[in-house]
Amino acid sequence: MIKVSIVVPVYNVSKFLPECLNSIKKQKLKEIEVIMVDDGSTDNSLQILNDFAKIDKRFKVITKKNSGYGNTMNLGMAMASGEYVGIVESDDYVDKNMFFNLYKTAKKFNADVVKSNYYEFSTKNGKKNQLFIKAINDDSFYDRPFWKFENDNIFHFQMNTWTGIYRTAFLRENNIRHNETPGASYQDNGFFFQTVALANPIVFSKKAYYHYRQDNPNSSINNKGKVFCMCDEYKFIREFVEAHPDISRRYFHIFLIKKYFNYFYTYTRIADEYKISFLERFAKEFKDSYKKGEFDDFLMDYSEISKLKRIMENPKQFYYDDKIWCLNNKVLELENYKNYLKTEMVTKNEK
Repeated sequence: MIKVSIVVPVYNVSKFLPECLNSIKKQKLKEIEVIMVDDGSTDNSLQILNDFAKIDKRFKVITKKNSGYGNTMNLGMAMASGEYVGIVESDDYVDKNMFFNLYKTAKKFNADVVKSNYYEFSTKNGKKNQLFIKAINDDSFYDRPFWKFENDNIFHFQMNTWTGIYRTAFLRENNIRHNETPGASYQDNGFFFQTVALANPIVFSKKAYYHYRQDNPNSSINNKGKVFCMCDEYKFIREFVEAHPDISRRYFHIFLIKKYFNYFYTYTRIADEYKISFLERFAKEFKDSYKKGEFDDFLMDYSEISKLKRIMENPKQFYYDDKIWCLNNKVLELENYKNYLKTEMVTKNEK
């Protein structure tokens, strides 16, 4: 019996792929299958996948034309025959105990979903630096089951999909899929929202097993050009929420709050030339929600409410005010650094 099917989406990652696949091959849990889906890579990623499949029969290769992350993940999950499904991004790697321990926890609590903490890492001059990231700030939330509708806080935990495992039957019974908008990013947002809203129960493990790469220049976290992808993703999430009346009644305000914070996050990271056009769409969508009576101001703190109102009232003015604020901060930082250097010089001269 296959206990965990591990889906690995692959697109032009030959530099990092061997480390990723070797970490999966060394898993303590032996009853796994590894579904490697190549999304039309143009480097030698496919050759690496085929080499692993020849050595280990648990590794299976699926090839297709390039169609984006969402379609790649949906195809891989549709092929899964394991009791649970896990995700490992092809530029990351995992500790050898990851799927053994997550599966053990899932069986202990009969959980639909088990998620864990993780590490962020990057490599510079051959030296690997990593940082432990907690999914939850309150330790009392770890290693216990959360039942459906029990606690809204779970939506504010770390919004990722690859630190956990998901009961295959749960995904299929609820038709939980990734958004397949071609060329889109942030498609883990929709998958996260669906699984957290529907899992019964979900468990968060305090241990960390997953190593999330920060220094892949082709990663979506380093791509500033996909301006409206977040908007596409939240349209997808809204459709899911509206299709489930019980979810809509309980979590619609959560959906809007997540949308606000993720839209603002997108605004801060896209290229400067796109910021005004993005803010204009940002403002329009939230004004529409406000007119429909959907948004409850009191669910966010005053500073965020004020920021949202400024964006809705005049997105261009918000952009210019924000630009000036950022420049003033930069000037202040440079002034502080200049004073620091002066102090250092005086100290050295006195010695």
